[in-house]
Formats: sequence, structure tokens, C-alpha cells
Amino acid sequence: MTKDTGHTNGAYAGSEVSLDIPTNTLYHTSRDCIVQDETQSRSWWDHTTECCRSTAANIFRKKTLYKRFPIFVWLPQYKKDYIMGDFVAGVSVALTVIPQALAYAGIAGLDLQYGLYACFLGCFIYIFIGSSKDVPIGPTAISALLSFQIAGGSWQMATLLTFLSGLIEILMGVFRLGFLIDFVSGPVGAGFTSAVSLIIFSSQMKDLLGIRTSGNTFVQVWISIVNDIHNISWPDFILGLVCIALLLSLRALASCSVGPKEGKSTCQRVLTGLFWTVGTARNALLVCGTAALGYWLAMTDNELVRTVGFVPKGMPSFEPPPFSTPDVYNETTGELLQEGQSFWEMASILGSGLIVVPLIALLETMAVVQAFADGKPTDATQELIASGICNVANSFVQGLRSNGGLARGAILNASGVRTQLSNLYTGVIVIIALLYLTPCFYFIPKAALAAIIIAAVIFMVQYRVIKPMWHSKKTDLIPGLGAFFACLVLPLQLGILVGIGINVVFILYQAARPKLRIETLATQSGLRYLMLTPDRCLIFPSMEFVRKVINKQGVKSTLPVVIDCTHIYGADFTAAKVISTMVTDFAQRQQPLFFYNLQSRVAQVFEGLNKDLVAIYDITMLETKLAEKSTL
Repeated sequence: MTKDTGHTNGAYAGSEVSLDIPTNTLYHTSRDCIVQDETQSRSWWDHTTECCRSTAANIFRKKTLYKRFPIFVWLPQYKKDYIMGDFVAGVSVALTVIPQALAYAGIAGLDLQYGLYACFLGCFIYIFIGSSKDVPIGPTAISALLSFQIAGGSWQMATLLTFLSGLIEILMGVFRLGFLIDFVSGPVGAGFTSAVSLIIFSSQMKDLLGIRTSGNTFVQVWISIVNDIHNISWPDFILGLVCIALLLSLRALASCSVGPKEGKSTCQRVLTGLFWTVGTARNALLVCGTAALGYWLAMTDNELVRTVGFVPKGMPSFEPPPFSTPDVYNETTGELLQEGQSFWEMASILGSGLIVVPLIALLETMAVVQAFADGKPTDATQELIASGICNVANSFVQGLRSNGGLARGAILNASGVRTQLSNLYTGVIVIIALLYLTPCFYFIPKAALAAIIIAAVIFMVQYRVIKPMWHSKKTDLIPGLGAFFACLVLPLQLGILVGIGINVVFILYQAARPKLRIETLATQSGLRYLMLTPDRCLIFPSMEFVRKVINKQGVKSTLPVVIDCTHIYGADFTAAKVISTMVTDFAQRQQPLFFYNLQSRVAQVFEGLNKDLVAIYDITMLETKLAEKSTL
């Protein structure tokens, strides 16, 4: 029976679906009109040419160019007042990134120069295509650890990882796949970051204690530490502890303020600035001081502590990344020591890391962008493209994998950065270090670099999120703890996938088990009915569960059943099939079944398999239908 609304709708002609559409409202569906295609005579070549022209016109629009090259936006507005802010910020980051790059190269299992190679070319490119002034391009602790676990300490594999992951980032940006980071929830991200900090801390025990370690996972590393702890080098250990204590003290000094917040005297402002400068440059100061100590020990023929050794001087060669590795032979005997690898063999070794590394890099970079966005909109797509291009370029200078780092981003912001031009000063200083300062790196104690890393990563353990998570939603601890322990036991690229998998299982379970509110209501005339209200769309995982609940309640009450479809905005074929079966079951029991506030597009899906369902759109019509059924 169709409700007479005074408006004829061909979409539901001959069916039991009623639409409460006002007479002065024009309602159309895809079956209300036919669009005549007048272009059928055009050739495929004309279609292709038109499509290419349209795409090219869109790409080269002024709006698109400004979006993809943000330098066109901020450079015309650049003022002389910005120069000093960008200069101070760039120098501050350079003093931080140089010692960090040396240390992160060690985490990646590479020679120290590869960390510096990643700190200049990407900086220059980001000036043109970067969307945030607060993103400093360079290696991070997480990217270095991922490079080690995926590339295994081979510079060829690490460089190829930089190149391929950069290409994947560019493709993700072109196809607007930045939303994929939404599948890495806050708890999973916290668990992953905390596990990474513990793994990095463990990896530095070999330099802090002066022992030999092996293994890729947290458990394997600590087993090797316990096995070799009897060979501890006490001078290295003592020096490392002193360096850690000094770094933590200087870190606290950076936030010290002399005098009141407002109305400081000149002396108070100078002292506050001095404290901040010393605290910010603590890594560089420590490297200089311990390098001087290492030089003095070397001049006195005293080898109390181990130093990093020779670091090649000069710029890297500009060449394509290695797409294969040659065979390695013993120069004396000619014996084959290691077989070469083809590109496909190298890519297969990188495996899932080619997907995980771009995702984690985007998470790190967007954390920086959003932390200092001040409420302004952020563009994950542009950051993907920018990071991808920077890493592809870095691979041509044998650079380590790079992206934005939150700690250096905080330094940039606190230094008064005004534009992306700060990256220019950072890159130039790194080049100066490569050209003139690498001989001094020879004397840096390994324990000092280990201390720099340990003093940084201990603040990455996100234990503070546990308490609010417990008070907010306890089940969120499950994917967070799952990711944490999986990353400790398994390689990182698998551990993060485990955490994401647990999250997806929770999402699927919620989709498969929607909540149904069950109420026994009565109309104004006293007709009682059972109202069932699902809280979400009906899709195939949930339909069998919904059908069982509705049938069970219908059999128990024998009252007319009304399904409130207010929150059902979509349905699929499986839902239509189950609804059709349910309508038939109720009809066989001669028990009325009505669908209240059914969306038109959902009604079309259901109507495709069963035209006997009754849709109602106001309480008056519902009372009328109930009265009709009660008199039968």
C-alpha cells in the first residue's frame, strides 16, 4: 500500500514503499529522467585529448601552483625583519642536527658521514615545496632505527630505501592517500613510539658500556648485552653517564627564566637568552667538549675511551642510488665473499618497510606541522609530496632517510622562525661541516654520541597517556599495548602492522555488532508497538546479528515491530537480502513490520529485492498503519 502524498514518484511506483514528500517539493531519482548522450559519435582520441587538456589546465592553474609551491605565497611577503629570525633558527637547528646526524647514522648501522649527507639537499628543496615553516628536514631516531632494521646496516640498501620510500610518498601525495595515517590511532602511535625509544636506548648500550651487542629486536639486543656485560669499559660508561647528566641539566637550563615574566631588566633578558642558547646548543657544546677531551687523550697516547674514528672529508658524489650490488671477492685469494643482488632482490628485502616507512614519516612530520600550526589548516598531501621529493634527492647524495622531527621543530619555533628559508642556513652550515670539520669528528667519543641519543629518546616514552586513556576508554589500551609489545618482540615494520591490525579488528567488531535500542511504545490512541533503533548503517558484517536480534524480539513480544531507520544512511546487497528475508518471516507470522524514517537511497537498495516492505515517514501515518493492522 502506497501513501498518497499528492506527488507521483516513479521510483516507487508499484511498491509498498511510501515517501512522505511535500507536494511543493520536487523529488528526483536516477529513474526520473534520462540523460541523452550527444557525444557518442566522438572518437576515443577526442575524449583522451580533452581529458589531458583538462588535467593540464588543472595542474597549471595559479591556485594549484601556489598550493604545490608554497614559496610563491610567502616569498612575495618576505620582510627584512624576517632575516634575523630565520638565521637564528637555522643556525640553532644546525647546531642540533649535526651531532644528531652523526649519532643517528650509528643507529642505522652506517658510517657517520651518511647522516650528514641527509642534512643539506633536502633542506634546500623543502624551501620551495614545504608547507610549514616549522619542519626541519633531517634524519630522526625513528627513521634511523627503521633503516637499520629494514636495510640491515648496508649503505646501498639504506640509500635505495630512501629513494623508493620517497617515490612512494610522492605517489601517495598524488593520489591523496594521506588519510591512511588515520588508521594509526593515538594509542597505537603512542605504543609504537614508546617501543622505539626503548629499542634505541638499548641499541646505544654497546657504545655506552663499550661492549659488543647483536640482534634487531629489543629482546635480542638485551640478551646479547647480558652475555657480554663482563667486558664493560668503565671509562666509557662513566663518561657516558656524565654526558647524560650534563645534557639533562642543560635541557632544564634552556627553560629557565631570570626575573618576572613581564618587565625584565636588560641583564635579566641577557641571562635568560644566554640560558636558552646554551640549553639549545647543548648537543653541539657536548660534542665540542668531548672531542677536545678525545684529542687530548690521543695526543698523550691514552686510549681510555673509544672514538668514532675516521670520517671522510668533503661533499658526497652526486649519482643515482644503487639499484644493484656487485659481487664481493677476496682481493688476495679471489674467493667470492658475498654475492651481488639485483634490484628486485634488494626491493624484496626491503619488503613491507617500503609502506611502513612513509606512513611513520608522515606521522612524524604531521605531528610537527600540527603542533605549531596555531589553528591554521594543514596539508598532509603537500607534506607527502615534499618529503618524497626531498628523500628522492637525498638518495642521489647517499643520504639517510629524512623527514621532520618534533624536537628540532620545537627549536625552530622557539628560535623565532619566520619562513621556510631557515632551512637554507641549516643546509649551508652542514655543508661547511662536511668540507672543513670532519677531521675533528675523529676524536668524538662514542659514549658521547650514545649519551646524546639516550638523553633525547628517554622523553619519547609516552607513559603519560596511560592514565587519561584508562579514565576515558580502557579498551584503547589493548591496541596501544599490543603495538608496544609487538614492536619490542618483532621487527618494527611488523610491530606497527600488528597494532594497526588490532585497531582494524576493533573497528570491524563495532561494525559487525551495532547497538540496538529496544523500546515498547504506544500511540496516542493506545496502540502498543515495539521500536528497534539501530545506531549505524547496515552492512554485511552486521546483518546476521541485526536479523537475529529483531526476530528474537519480534517472537517474544508479538507486538507490531517498527524499525527506526533514522541513523541508517547506507546499506548493501547483503543488507537488502537479509531485510527481504526478515520481511518474509514477519509476513508468515502475520506480525506487522514497518520501517520508520527510511532514507530514499536505502529504500532503493531494499526495494531491489523485496517490494513488500512498508516505509513510514511520520507518526500520524504510523498510527494509521497500526490501526489498520489491528483491525485485520
